[in-house]
Amino acid sequence: MRDILPDLRARCSDGIPFALATVVAVHGSAPRDPGAVLAVDAAGTVVGSVSGGCVEGDVYEVAREVLGGAGPRVVSYGISDDEAFGVGLTCGGTIEVLVRAYATAAEREDLAAVLDLIAADLPVAEATVLSGAAETGARLVVRPALAPGTPGTPGTLGTLGSEGLDAAVTDDARGLLAQGHTGIQWYGAHGQRRMQEVAVFVRTYAPPPRMLVFGAIDHAAATARIGSFLGYRVTVCDARPAFATRERFPVADEVVCAWPHDYLEATEVDARTVICVLTHDPKFDVPLLASALRTPAAYIGVMGSRRTHRDRLARLRAAGVDEAHLARLASPVGLDLGARTPEETAVSIAAEIIQHRWGGTGRPLGELSGAIHHPGGPTGTR
Repeated sequence: MRDILPDLRARCSDGIPFALATVVAVHGSAPRDPGAVLAVDAAGTVVGSVSGGCVEGDVYEVAREVLGGAGPRVVSYGISDDEAFGVGLTCGGTIEVLVRAYATAAEREDLAAVLDLIAADLPVAEATVLSGAAETGARLVVRPALAPGTPGTPGTLGTLGSEGLDAAVTDDARGLLAQGHTGIQWYGAHGQRRMQEVAVFVRTYAPPPRMLVFGAIDHAAATARIGSFLGYRVTVCDARPAFATRERFPVADEVVCAWPHDYLEATEVDARTVICVLTHDPKFDVPLLASALRTPAAYIGVMGSRRTHRDRLARLRAAGVDEAHLARLASPVGLDLGARTPEETAVSIAAEIIQHRWGGTGRPLGELSGAIHHPGGPTGTR
């Protein structure tokens, strides 16, 4: 959704009717994950993608039918028949796509409210009925629960058709939102658990994950650029005011001049945060890593030679860090790509972050067999 967010907001504000196709399920290998979207407006203009080109033509026709009043539909696409030139996925998987229209001003206004939250990096979940006893296309928007007395708007917008179903989906959507997960949930007609009468697709939009880069060096500038490209909210931190400047890191969302461990202990770190320590200076590294290893960060990568790494481990052990925590360190940072330049090193670091996130092997795909896309790891986080 984020990749076509400006286009969708423009259509809502300009009063242009459109249909939105959303990948709601993937079985086997497929080009796009659940949550990928394609929009077709009344003029026939297309933005976005649900399959990288394999089935876009057919989805376009379905979208035009839905926009013409045919009603919401869930369509499935499987393996293509090469001899018959049938519509399908050449990669061998199956996807299910929900197509629904935002034809009226009220429908576009409701969607615009969600798009505004996404644009502001505020968490929100959108639940849509796919099939079963409830009406296909029925929609419920869910905001996170807030602590008593906390300002904000935690409530819901819309309904899936029954109070019990709304309550159950609201509870589950908030749980999925906290984890950054997207997927199909099953319920009874009135929200009963462990029943499969109603399929509900819950799409979560969490704020972008954070990348914390410590050490304002050339490698940090390249790492900040690739981190921003991957969708992270990037912070660069260094204790030296001459180096921690906006001019040196124009792509970073935030440039902080502070002692690294002081900043880390005062900022928010969650299970999606990645930490890249590029200082390779013991007076910065040791207190910083001792703090970083106490956080739930998804990845902690540290630059330095193997000799530097051994010295660093000794210093951390002397500081009281145990072996279980030390095992979390990705050091020396990055995958073995033969990188030389700061930019190549940044690619190496990014590759290792992706490997950690999705559980890849880091080996050439041509040497492997089986599914290309690993089933593990989170979805719907960006």
